Amino acid sequence: GASRVIDAEYRLPYLAHAPMEPLNCTMQAEIAGSKATSVKVWVGSQFQTVDQAAIARTLELPVEKVTLNTMMAGGGFGRRAVPTSDYLVESAGVLRAWIAKGRTEPLKVMWSREDDIKGGYYRPLHVHRARVGFDAKGQLVGWQHTVVGQSIVAGTPFEAFLVKNGVDSTMTEGIVENEYGLPMQVSAHHPKTDVAVLWWRSVGNTHTAFVKETLIDEIATAARQDPVAWRMAKLDPTRHARHRDALGLAVDRSGYGKRKLPKGQAWGVALHESFGTVVAYVVEVSVSKGEARVHRVTAGVHCNRVVNPLTAEAQIQGACIFGLSMIRPGFAIEIENGVVRNSNFPDYPPPRMPDAPQIDVFFVPSEDAPAGLGEPGVPPLAPAVANAVFRLTGKRQRQTPFVLA
Repeated sequence: GASRVIDAEYRLPYLAHAPMEPLNCTMQAEIAGSKATSVKVWVGSQFQTVDQAAIARTLELPVEKVTLNTMMAGGGFGRRAVPTSDYLVESAGVLRAWIAKGRTEPLKVMWSREDDIKGGYYRPLHVHRARVGFDAKGQLVGWQHTVVGQSIVAGTPFEAFLVKNGVDSTMTEGIVENEYGLPMQVSAHHPKTDVAVLWWRSVGNTHTAFVKETLIDEIATAARQDPVAWRMAKLDPTRHARHRDALGLAVDRSGYGKRKLPKGQAWGVALHESFGTVVAYVVEVSVSKGEARVHRVTAGVHCNRVVNPLTAEAQIQGACIFGLSMIRPGFAIEIENGVVRNSNFPDYPPPRMPDAPQIDVFFVPSEDAPAGLGEPGVPPLAPAVANAVFRLTGKRQRQTPFVLA
């Protein structure tokens, strides 16, 4: 019964974490004969208990003989939360060989940048296919949605409670339960390949938010409605009051719809909830030489009570830059004949200081128990920019990184 139908297919690539501090680990063993009797470890770990047990197994030690000291890490974003503890098992193996050679000094194992980018684990490549039916007023009739991508928890201890009915719930988060009450029929498929995959900052929301929020903008535009007004009309005042407050705050503080942008710039809007926190972005964007340039980001954030305002602001700013990386030309892991082609920042280019926009962060006042902040700032950034790019070019972005040439 739909008078309008959108058929859209999205492709989102493998992504490396590329923390500024490559993977590394320092170990000091107490030795009796040619074996370690205990070991102290200094590492920036996100999975301390898992890593402690993996080191103990590798060195054939009781777990209590492994002391793991968690260091401040120069980035992790999920890469230091590996169920296999790959780089720590490797370090422990090197330590065994070190001891076998009669060495007793502390040992530090550090990956090169090339090791780090070529050595996985990656955010999985995903393909989304959506068929959306709606009427002339933008009222949705139906939404059929298929997503295909590797499971990041299959074969790990997390499979028992994160895979339900054969579906990895991390891959569909952000679309199955959505703030707009979309009449979705969702199916998911997990192909098995030999590429090692892992969560990437904000996990499944990195791709589901991009697809959902760009399609929402497309529906609103087709119905000739303002994308903010369309969202507000769909957000239930009671059940989604936090979403309305976050979006309203971002719109109000940005001057959206009231302030005239310089020639060649356009507004873009996106809204998404993840890890208990709602983030709305209003962005100001231009396009030049085949690239999107983000000039300003205004964030409206509802994370309940803010405990440390400066840290909270920094989390959103950092996540915003992290999300900006997704749209950068060349920011995709490319695999050819089983070999990763990327090796360092020249062929896997993150945003640099000149690329950073002005980022203004505003929090909705609340005294409710605090929610997450490390990850929720990532998902809405790329779709907000994509929506602005459409207003400048008339072209919808169905992939990251963007194709603007």
